[in-house]
Amino acid sequence: MSVKFEKETIKDTTNVRGGKHDIAHSVGEVLTGGKGQTGYLAAYLQQLQKNPLRTKMLTSGSLAALQELLASWIAHDRTKHGHYFSPRIPKMAIYGAFISAPLGHVLISILQKVFAGRTSLKAKILQIIVSNLIVSPIQNVVYLSSMAVIAGAREFHQVRATVRAGFLPVMRVSWITSPLALAFAQQFLPEHAWVPFFNIVAFLIGTYINSHTKKKRLAALRKKVCFLPILRMR
Repeated sequence: MSVKFEKETIKDTTNVRGGKHDIAHSVGEVLTGGKGQTGYLAAYLQQLQKNPLRTKMLTSGSLAALQELLASWIAHDRTKHGHYFSPRIPKMAIYGAFISAPLGHVLISILQKVFAGRTSLKAKILQIIVSNLIVSPIQNVVYLSSMAVIAGAREFHQVRATVRAGFLPVMRVSWITSPLALAFAQQFLPEHAWVPFFNIVAFLIGTYINSHTKKKRLAALRKKVCFLPILRMR
């Protein structure tokens, strides 16, 4: 009786653990597709191969809009109506879909074609250098120009001033993150997944920078409002 009881206990425990494992395994298969390649990630990668530009445009547009919304929520930056959905969100979606994604698609495709078939360590390092000296500056100039227009700049000198003021700070961030992201993509990702991966990296960094900028702007506005009564009394 004792032996039988112990066996049944062990069997029951195994079933409980197996159930948890089966749930985790099932979730993983839904996301990645498992052996059948039918999950969300597998379907997304298939779309990247079949319709690369369209998929990248949808991805970049969605991430750009989500970045603006998330940064506003983190910084508690509400509109005058008290919500976080500002006019900047659809503009960021347009920028991501129709400017950032096509530009990244073309530049990364050229970079991959130039270094196609070259898998040596020297070639990978050279690819990172070319990306940082040519690809990143072009993308950052376009990004800063677009942000200036979204912020209300309508004349060339306003856009140029924004680019001059923000170029070096943005490039410093790129020089830190871009080599790491590109090295990771070279080692672990298929080439058609590079641009969405870079979009995700840019989304995380951009959300942090955007929310930090919003917090500083709101703090400056509060400080200005606090000092106005004092100035009027004088």
